[in-house]
Amino acid sequence: MEIFASPWALVGFVGLVTCASLWLAPRHVSVAGFFEGADRNGGQPSLWVLVLSQVTTWIFARSLMNAAILGYFYGFAGTLAYTTYYLSFLSGGYIVSRMRRDHAGSVQDWLFDHFGRMGAWTYNVVIALRLLSEVFANLIVVGLIFAAAFPDVAWAEAGSVVALALIGLIYSALGGLRASLRTDVLQMVIFLVVFIVAFGVMVLGDGFSFGAIFGAQGVHDQASRPGWVLVAVAALQVFSYPAHDPVMMDRGFLADEETTRKSFVLAFIISALCIFGFGMFGIQAGLIGAAYENQLLGTWAAMFGPFVYFLIAASLLISAISTLDSALASAARLVIDEFNVAVRSVLNGRIAMVFFMVGGAILTLWGNKTLFDAVAVSGTASMFLTPVLILAFMGMVVPRWSYMVAWTAAILGAAAYMYRGTELVSQIVNPWISTSEVHKYDQLLVICIAVLVIGFAAGILGIISNRILAVRA
Repeated sequence: MEIFASPWALVGFVGLVTCASLWLAPRHVSVAGFFEGADRNGGQPSLWVLVLSQVTTWIFARSLMNAAILGYFYGFAGTLAYTTYYLSFLSGGYIVSRMRRDHAGSVQDWLFDHFGRMGAWTYNVVIALRLLSEVFANLIVVGLIFAAAFPDVAWAEAGSVVALALIGLIYSALGGLRASLRTDVLQMVIFLVVFIVAFGVMVLGDGFSFGAIFGAQGVHDQASRPGWVLVAVAALQVFSYPAHDPVMMDRGFLADEETTRKSFVLAFIISALCIFGFGMFGIQAGLIGAAYENQLLGTWAAMFGPFVYFLIAASLLISAISTLDSALASAARLVIDEFNVAVRSVLNGRIAMVFFMVGGAILTLWGNKTLFDAVAVSGTASMFLTPVLILAFMGMVVPRWSYMVAWTAAILGAAAYMYRGTELVSQIVNPWISTSEVHKYDQLLVICIAVLVIGFAAGILGIISNRILAVRA
């Protein structure tokens, strides 16, 4: 077991995964394969390829760390809150089904049919930010792991970020979405093996109790209360959240409807179990009174010893690698197919990948380490879709001005959460909070409710005004 105590074990693990991913990535890929994931014969991905690809792209490094950190601070409620976001597979599957029933080939197609170019472009702006956040948030975790592994090497964090960025870019650029689908299966299998072993060691260890896990209150001075507030936030965001995630939505239009429906349900079950299971590492750290050190990485190293810590770090790294390729594949489709920046070709898709990877790496090296903020901000920005989709799925015609009001409210809400510490935001948001100790999740809940109220009000008023005008005409 001494080999796992060496930080070079993690370097070797990344090297092996890289070699396997490069071996699996297709050397020659068609335009359809690069952008749509089609195989050599133009066939659709199988059920389990789709399931494992969906799961591995949603159990990414940032999510694993978020679930564990929330569990550490807020106990069972904290990890449950993050797991609630994985209901997105069920709401996302429903959204895809309804859009395909309307003969849409993507979310952008559906929005264009209902709201014209404005609808598609405003949506694309939001998901471009989402994709950038996917890249930089996963690279953040990579940097944290190697900075902890090589504490005496000043350039360990920046060097690992650049190295993983290049690795992800190279094999993603080889085959686009086709490469992502093929490598996702391998990466997910590796993740499951590594994670199950680490989880088993924790569960069978001394001092572990499922009863204690489910009753855990966390180490925060407000105990689990902020965690339960975050559960409410996740419940409000979970309908729109999948619709603004291009990685999930892109996979909703690759296979036939029956295969797609089954894949979303199976992906929900597997990913929810994995994310809550990983969150238990954070809950357990809080229960035994371990000190919070370096985003829990140092905490786990002291708690579990070198072998289990290696497994935990390896699962984080494999999830980061698997997410980068999917984010880049979706970025290529966004830039070429949706923004129409250049002719649809493999070369132009690869160029788009380079720009997104460079942008994400720059944001990572900028120094932002607050992992959940990216989820909260993008989740709030996506909430303009909730009233729009629900009212439209009910058969109502939402006017474009109502759509723009909902979109503006969501963007302002996301900005308000980003700048929640300013006097202006505090004066607007804090009076609506009943508790004397205002937590940032209290502010987030108020913002989310306001965004939904404004969005639904604009939609309903627009529908009523259209009907009045139609009667008068």
